[in-house]
Amino acid sequence: MQHQLHRAATGKWMTQFPYQTRPNNGPTMATARICVLFVVLSSTLAEDLKLKYKTPTEPVRLFTEEELKRYDGSEEGQPIYMAVKGVVFDVTKGKEFYGKDAPYNALVGKDSTRAVAKMSLDPADLTSDTTGLSEEQLESLDSVFEGTYKTKYPIVGYTASRILNEDGSPNKAFKPEDQPHFQIKDEF
Repeated sequence: MQHQLHRAATGKWMTQFPYQTRPNNGPTMATARICVLFVVLSSTLAEDLKLKYKTPTEPVRLFTEEELKRYDGSEEGQPIYMAVKGVVFDVTKGKEFYGKDAPYNALVGKDSTRAVAKMSLDPADLTSDTTGLSEEQLESLDSVFEGTYKTKYPIVGYTASRILNEDGSPNKAFKPEDQPHFQIKDEF
């Protein structure tokens, strides 16, 4: 680049460049700010997606009632499992709610579908039976199932009673898509 030297009024030699020495950063800074905002929003949305679609840490499996009882939060270091609508969730990261002596410990180690639907801790409601629940309670169940459990906790398995007959044989008549208030297409 060529530049010219000239003597200013002070008598000192100064360099004069044929271009601006301080470029107008207005559009450049605005573009940079937009890029930074885009990166921040993208990473935030990516985190939201990670929270919404938890992948299981282990392969999913089938749980009998007896097996599920082992994960009731009573043993330190043991995972805490809870079933809702026949889906078994690992709720260990919420052990302040579900762990031993915690407020919702009664719900773990079993399928507590009815209790979740009724927002109840009554021992009579700690079952998978949804017979006689009101439409409002069933809607509440779906909302909590989709909005809380499926978004916060990984699915680790399914209850045997959901898929098997009482004698342990496969329930050939079981068609998940025919189950009332149950959207399983994205659960298996």
